Amino acid sequence: MLLKHLDRKKKEEVYQTVSIVAGCLIYAVGLNMLITPLALYNGGFMGIAQLIRTFLVSAVHIKIPQGMDIAGAIYYIMNVPLFYMGWRIMGKEFFLRSLFGTSVISIFLLVVPVPGTPIIEDYLTACIIGGIIAGFGSGLILRGRGSAGGPDIIGVCCLKKRINLSVGQVNILLNLVVYGICLFMFNIEIVVYSLIYATVFSLTVDKVHIQNINTSVMIFTKKLGISKAIMEQTGRGVTTWDGEGAYTHMRAYILFVMISKYEVNQIKQIVHSIDPNAFMILTEGSTVIGNFEKRL
Repeated sequence: MLLKHLDRKKKEEVYQTVSIVAGCLIYAVGLNMLITPLALYNGGFMGIAQLIRTFLVSAVHIKIPQGMDIAGAIYYIMNVPLFYMGWRIMGKEFFLRSLFGTSVISIFLLVVPVPGTPIIEDYLTACIIGGIIAGFGSGLILRGRGSAGGPDIIGVCCLKKRINLSVGQVNILLNLVVYGICLFMFNIEIVVYSLIYATVFSLTVDKVHIQNINTSVMIFTKKLGISKAIMEQTGRGVTTWDGEGAYTHMRAYILFVMISKYEVNQIKQIVHSIDPNAFMILTEGSTVIGNFEKRL
């Protein structure tokens, strides 16, 4: 049983690592190949990094190889203070995953080429497609329980501290600051299309990052041990009470637990490993008031 649990844990770690790397690559492709060629700007820390890059190229006249964007390297340097915050609030594991994710995404942003001619010339189309691709990549990173830095770290730390802000909402708030600065520096058309991209990006992140979706679970079983297994393997609290079948008059145990959507498969595996005939009701989108721990 222990070996089986370890194997499952190792598979989960591999899945999370692959999810982080794939998300970083997808994000870099969406940003570098669709958004940057149109001279549009990302929000949050990446937007600030792009503004610094523009300043270095335009005002300081730093020479950058054609097809390369140094915004990724600037972005990495800006995240150093946030790594410390992630360590203090989320712990060592999140810190290491954030360090890994930010390093990988910075590398991809450096190596994924920026086309000299936009692949999609229509601004609105590029904003929507680029926002979906980049947002999907960022969401994959979070689903791998990692972080691409910047708003991701701030957002999950807010969730941990039970501050009612999702990662996507943090992105939107930071975007308002970045694009407020852009209004004084660029054509308003650039700012408007950048905002459209950022909004699509943020909404996509929240759709993919399913940890933001609360799910209530009711379990009906005739076997003991499920509540203990759930508490030991997930750390979630379980409420139990006795029931009776109206037709059979047989005794049953009723369990209730609140989880994130990300934990649904884990709960199913736990329940079915003890009672394959258990009856389960799952309700997504539940509103929770009280002591419910938001997790990655």
